[in-house]
This record gives sequence, C-alpha cells and structure tokens, in this order.
Amino acid sequence: MTKKYNVYGMGNALVDMEFEVTPELLSQLKIDKGVMTLMDETQQKHIIEQLPPPCKQACGGSAANTLVAISQLGAKGFYSCKVAHDDSGAFYLQDLLDCGLDTNLSQDNRPEGITGKCLVLVTPDADRTMNTFLGITGDLSQNELNKEAIKDSQYLYIEGYLVSSPTALQSAIEAKKIAQEAGVKVAFSISDANMVNFFREGVDKVIGEEGVDLLFANQDEAFKMANTEDLNVAVDYFKTIAKTFAITLGKKGSLIFDGEKLIEIPANPVTAVDTVGAGDMYAGCILYGITNGLDWQTAGKLASLASAKLVTSFGPRLANEELQAILDEVRK
Repeated sequence: MTKKYNVYGMGNALVDMEFEVTPELLSQLKIDKGVMTLMDETQQKHIIEQLPPPCKQACGGSAANTLVAISQLGAKGFYSCKVAHDDSGAFYLQDLLDCGLDTNLSQDNRPEGITGKCLVLVTPDADRTMNTFLGITGDLSQNELNKEAIKDSQYLYIEGYLVSSPTALQSAIEAKKIAQEAGVKVAFSISDANMVNFFREGVDKVIGEEGVDLLFANQDEAFKMANTEDLNVAVDYFKTIAKTFAITLGKKGSLIFDGEKLIEIPANPVTAVDTVGAGDMYAGCILYGITNGLDWQTAGKLASLASAKLVTSFGPRLANEELQAILDEVRK
C-alpha cells in the first residue's frame, strides 16, 4: 500500500538566528563551544545584546531542517511542532507551507506564548555553538501529534533534542508506539552530544528495548552513546540498538550500516565556513533516498555531497536548484 508521506517528522520549532563570532567572544560570554546549551529567555536576551547583528535568520530546529531537505528533493513530508501566536510563529508556519510540508500548525491553533529561538554562533573554524530558549516548543506534547499522518508514513523521524523536555519526550515515545503498531519504521537522531551527557535516560527511553529502525549520530555522539573512543566498539554497540544506522565522521566521511554490511562513504573535501545543519541535511538525504528507490550506497553519496555543499555557505539550507543538481548527479 502506498503511503501518503515519505517521512513524518517531529521536533522543536525554533527560529534560528545566526551570528559570526570569535572564540574569544564565546569565552567572554562563558559559552561552551561546539554544543547546544539550553537557557531561559533572560539569559538569551542578555547574550543577544553582546552580539553583532545576525547574518542570517531562518525557521529551523534540527528535524525541521531535515524535513525541508526531504521536501526540496521531491518527497512528501509532514512536520509536527509547536509555535506561539506571535510574529515568529506566523513566520515559522508560512515557511513550512512555502517549503511544501504538511503540518499540524494552522493560523488559528497557535496558543499565546513565545516561539522558541536558537542563537547559532559560528566561529572562523566553521564550528557551530547553539544557545537555545525553547519557548513554547518546550511544551510540545501528544496534542501536536497527528496519528493518522504518522500511520500514513513510511518513516517516523524523531530528533534527539526532544528528550530535554518531559512532555516532548512522552510525545516522542507515544509517536513511536503509534508508528510501530502501524508498521511504520522509526528513525531517531541523537542530535547533540549534550543529549547523551545530560538526558541519557530520555535517549534510552526513545530507543527502547526494541531499538529503532534507523539511527543517526556523529562520531562524538556515537562515542558517548557507547562510552568508548573506539569506532569499532561504537559500531558494534549501535548494532544492538538499531537495525540500520549512519555515523558521520567529519572530514573522514561517514559510515552506514544497511542491516547486513558496513558501507564507507567518502568525504567530499571542501572549505567549510558554517557546519550548521550539515547533520540535518545528511539525515534528510538518507531518508529521501531509502524511501525513493535509492540503495544505501547511493543515498549515502547524495547525503555526503549535499552536506559538503551546505557547509560552504551560511545557513542550514541549500537552494532548491542546488539540491536538485546534486540529486541528478548521483542518479546518473
């Protein structure tokens, strides 16, 4: 039976505000470099006051970036999230619609509150440091789920950042249950090393005793999950919690387990200026590929090329024509 959606995603809805900064400024502001840190509105406002004007502003959140990439490639996606009845929330909803995504949001069902924002601080080494005030997305709950849309999807995609909120964690667990009962495959992204450092119990609850069908992580996240510094040990551990998985290795490329064998995907050397959204793009390309007839090797090549192209400019998205050109290239 053909499903209406290739991927149903759920995650935090955040307006990304991107700034170019120096490591010295991060140090002055006492901000941990290279990870995502949660903060309240007052803390975030204080940091904004110390920063130069943002160089880019866009609707983001990890899973949103992934679903946008899936839609740009030509697949059909549904995105569940929560924004407020404010200007940022209206901006966010319109952006999802403009990207061709279906969503639980509408102009009249957005509650009072403040839409979440993420300060993305990019240093000259292309590293990204994120300071996030979740706002109303911290209250993401089962009310934001569309059960019929989950059942009518090939994959449910859950971002790891949801485990930092008790209600969002329960929402993710419920969505996974709905999906599995309907025979829908479940993909989960660790999203950030701090999710393992500070919310490991939540990560383990989403993965569950039965594991997931597809797991995404970068090398640092994989090492922390497996409590090792050995990639082979991490790979063996991932085989116990996921039927398939992809581990990105930065300049060394990536490693995909297709359920039977390991596939090494070479890197595409580029000069990176901004790594924001690279992992999200990678996940989007893999999910697009395996739900649209590409084998794992080809899907990995698409993901590697697209994420390499992405880091050569600022922002978490490529233009539609850029992404389509990469897809055309790998399909030759």
